[in-house]
Amino acid sequence: MPRELAGPAYRASFLAAAASSGVLRHLARQPLDAPALADELGMHGEEQLLGAWLDMGVRIGELGSRGGRYRLRGRLAKSLARPEADAYVALLEQLMRFHAPLLLDAPGMLREGRRVSIADQDGALIARSSRVLEPAVQGVVEQQVDRTAPVRLLEVGCGSGTYVRHAASLNPRLTAVAIDLQDEVVAQAQANLDKWNLSDRVEVVRNDLRTYSTEQKFDLVTLHNNIYYFPHGERTKVLERARSFLAPGGKLLLTTSCQGGSPGIEMLNLWCVYADFAGPLPRPAELVEQMRDAGFTQVRSRRLVPGEEFRVFTGTSPFDD
Repeated sequence: MPRELAGPAYRASFLAAAASSGVLRHLARQPLDAPALADELGMHGEEQLLGAWLDMGVRIGELGSRGGRYRLRGRLAKSLARPEADAYVALLEQLMRFHAPLLLDAPGMLREGRRVSIADQDGALIARSSRVLEPAVQGVVEQQVDRTAPVRLLEVGCGSGTYVRHAASLNPRLTAVAIDLQDEVVAQAQANLDKWNLSDRVEVVRNDLRTYSTEQKFDLVTLHNNIYYFPHGERTKVLERARSFLAPGGKLLLTTSCQGGSPGIEMLNLWCVYADFAGPLPRPAELVEQMRDAGFTQVRSRRLVPGEEFRVFTGTSPFDD
C-alpha cells in the first residue's frame, strides 16, 4: 500500500484514539512504559496489547520510545495533548467517528435505504468540537448584547453553554433561557452553568424550538451552528417561530457554516444531507430570503472567517408586527 495513502489515515485514527483515551495527556506529563500507562488508564493486565498499539504510534512518528518508555514526539501529538486543545481533540474524534465512516458506508447505506439518525451522533462531542469556532461567534455576540440595560436572551441549541456564559459576562443584568433537544447536551450545559455560578440567571430546558412554549418575550434569540438540523423546507417556519418569541425590535443572531466552503464544511454538508432529521447547509442568499419571508427586517449576512463559508446572519423583529 502506498505510504502516502496509508500514513495520513493511520495517523488521524491513532491521534483521535490517543487523545480521547487520555494517552496523550498522560505522556505529556512524563514518559511511561506500557505497564505504567496501562495502570493509569485502567487497562490492568493489558499492557502487552497496549504496548503493541503504542509501537504503532512510534512507527507513524507521533510517539517516541527510549528505554521501554514512551513519549510524545510528533507535532500534532504534542499540540493535541494541551488542555486548551480540547475542541480540536473533539473535532478530530468527530471526523473519525462520524464523517469518515459516512464516506466509507454511503454507497451501502443507499443500497439498504439507511440514513443517519439522531441516535448516530454524540451531542456532547459536537458541543465540544463546535468550540473551534468560539472566537468568531463570541465576537458577534459582543456586538449584539447591550452592556447596561436588562437583556432577555433565548439560546436555541445551547451546546455546552459557553455562548450563554459569554453573553452573561458582558452584562450582569442579562438573563437567559437555553434550550436543546438532547438530554446529554442539556445535562452538560446545566453542569457547566452550575460550575460557572450562572444557574440563577440561566434556565436550561430540554425542548425543541418548534414546540417550545413560553409567555416570555426576548430581546435576543440566538442559533449557533444548528440551523441545518432543521429540514430545508421547515426553515422559514422555524425562523417565524424564533421571531414569535422576540419583543418588538428584538434581534435574531444566527451563525452557521454555509455551502461552498472547505472540504471540512462540505463534509458537514454531506453528513447533513444523509441525516433523516436535518437538511443541507444553507446557501447565504437563500437563508437571507428565508429570514425575510419569516418577517425579519434589516436582514444582514457577512463572512466571519476569512476565506471560509462560516457566516453570521442578523435580523430585526419589526415594531408594527
